[in-house]
Parts: sequence; C-alpha cells; structure tokens
Amino acid sequence: MSKPIVVITRRVPVAVEKHAGELFDVRLNPSDAPMSTTQLIEAMQCADGLMPTVTDKITADVLATPGRRVSIVANFGVGYNNIDVAAAQKNHVVVTNTPDVLTDDTADLAIALMLMAARRLGEGEREVRAGAWTGWRPTHHLGTRVSGKTLGILGLGRIGRAVAKRAHDGFNMRVLYFDPPVPIGEAKALGAEPRASIEDVLRESDFVSLHAPATPETRHMINAQTLALMPPHAILINTARGDVVDELALAEALKAKRIAGAGLDVFEKEPTVTPALLALDNVVLLPHLGSATTDTRVAMGERAIDNLVQFFAGKAPRDRVA
Repeated sequence: MSKPIVVITRRVPVAVEKHAGELFDVRLNPSDAPMSTTQLIEAMQCADGLMPTVTDKITADVLATPGRRVSIVANFGVGYNNIDVAAAQKNHVVVTNTPDVLTDDTADLAIALMLMAARRLGEGEREVRAGAWTGWRPTHHLGTRVSGKTLGILGLGRIGRAVAKRAHDGFNMRVLYFDPPVPIGEAKALGAEPRASIEDVLRESDFVSLHAPATPETRHMINAQTLALMPPHAILINTARGDVVDELALAEALKAKRIAGAGLDVFEKEPTVTPALLALDNVVLLPHLGSATTDTRVAMGERAIDNLVQFFAGKAPRDRVA
C-alpha cells in the first residue's frame, strides 16, 4: 500500500523530517523560502496532505484549487490565521494546529522581552559592540525595575497564563488581565485580577503583554487611542501576532515618549518591519523567535505528524480546528 504524499512547505528540524519520511512520501521545499501561490496550488494538486507554516498563506483560492487532492492541512504552529478556515470548511479540507507544545518557550520569551525593554539591554549591547562604551557611571542607561510592578495581560490563554505565573511567582508582580471567557477562579489561582475592559488594563499597568489571537476583532486593538491610555512609563510587549498592533501608531507613541518602550517578536507584514520602528532605540525587535528552541520546534513537528497519522488512519485528529 502506497504512503500518503505530504508536502512540508519549509525545512523543519532533521528529526521531524526523518520521522515524517518514515511514515509518508514526503516532498520537501529545498529552498526553505515561503512558497508562492502557484507552488501551493501545485502542492494541493499533487499531495494528500500539506504541512504549512505561518509564512504560508493558505487562501480561499488555494483551497479551491481545481483538481485539489490535499484533504488535510496540518499547520506547523499553534496560530492558524494564515489559513482561510471558512474556505477550508467549505471545501471539506481538515485543518489542524500544534497547541500546548510551545507555551513555555513563548512565555519565556515574553518575559525576556519585558526585561530587555525595561533594562534597555538592546541599547547597552549595541553600545558595547560599537566600541562606544566609556565605562560605568551612575546615570548610564537607567531603566525601570520589573519586580513588584503591575503587568497587564490581554488574552489569558495558555501562553498568557504561563506569563502570568512567571510574573506573579517569579517577579512578585501584580497581574491584571482582560479575557472574559476565562473563569475568575482559574485566573485567581495564577494571582491574576480581572478587569472589565482592555482600556482598564491599559490604564493601570506598568507593562502590557499581548496574547490575543489574530482575528478581525483584535486587529489593531493597540492603536493611537488605546496607546494614549497607557502611562508614560509603560512598556508594551507583543509575542502574539503582529496584526494586533498598529505599528505606525506605536512608532509615533514611542518617538513622542508617550510610552517608555516596547518589545516586539511579531510584526504586521513579516518579515518587513515598519521603518519608523527600526529608527528607534526604545523598542526591542526580534525576528519571531517565540517558539525557537530545538525542543519546541521538534515537538511542533511531531504534533503535526500525529495529526496527519490520525487523519490518514481514518480517525479524528486531536488538534482539529476546522
């Protein structure tokens, strides 16, 4: 019996590629560059399953490919806003993701960004590398303390909860959050206090960490109006999706010192970054490294493989989202 043909759109850890090759007839993308729409359409016609990443836009047109053979899209990532889920359902294509396995690493990175922005570590590192450091002095690169401050979290899902626990238990921070579906009892166990609106969280927080999914409702929820509610000493952290922040408005707020700083791991039009942000010292910019550990990327690949195995065995994949 022939193996199902699976196209993996980007290079993934070798261990994942090897395991997938043992189970399926795997077709890899040797260039390790995002596939074009034409390439994705060709993949939909020649394969039984597709393992895309967040860089691959699985649009309605791709899903409606004439002669489409692919019946499952096993996304390599917990977020799946790169896939037109409604179109997938309309075309009877199953969609899965890889939840749980990247929670801790992404939460760790959110805390790292908070520390980097608060203590101006990016500026300091650049100064040393440039040979511009002239020695210790009492007023050099003064930042702000993290311990004991107030952290506001927008979106208290798996990653938001992991960040809350680290902040509360590790840094003795007061944690506020907005996420109405979360039971208050569960949040209380993390030391997190609910607020009635996003605006209330922004007004009261020294740091704000974003963990909301990318949806039409959350697009640009951080904008000129909401940024104006934050205290001038506040710092914004985003490890969620770039779409939730209006980057031009953020750049203006940072340039005018209406907020003190920001730490970003995701951007609206990756890999392009708004030029106005690149010109600022009071923002830390990372190249989407939230889940970038070997442990997590292998676990993500194995989770996607599990979903493919279950599907081709005629079972319901455990991580089905559509």
